[in-house]
Amino acid sequence: QVQLVESGGGLVQTGGSLRLSCAASESISTINMMGWYRKAPGKERELVAALSSGGDTYYADFVKGRFTVSRDNAKNTLYLQMNSLKPEDAAMYHCGRVPASGSWGQGTQVTVSS
Repeated sequence: QVQLVESGGGLVQTGGSLRLSCAASESISTINMMGWYRKAPGKERELVAALSSGGDTYYADFVKGRFTVSRDNAKNTLYLQMNSLKPEDAAMYHCGRVPASGSWGQGTQVTVSS
């Protein structure tokens, strides 16, 4: 099973930007679709953005126009560029297959101050 390690989270002010990274233990080029999920306290985990091996993207309505998902197959890494961050974007972010399968990594925490 591919091991995934997320990084890049932190504390940012409203309107700021962060770039999350998801490093995989092996090639992700053959994984049909990978994505970023987030879970805030008291809320269900939700899919934020996804990217297929063919380059098709999906964005949840609440991040459209602000977030961009990309991948570097040579580095076995999935990215999430997050711009114009809002307090409601604060959550623990995880990467994974879409649909989700297997266990979650440690994730990376995003905190947005108002």
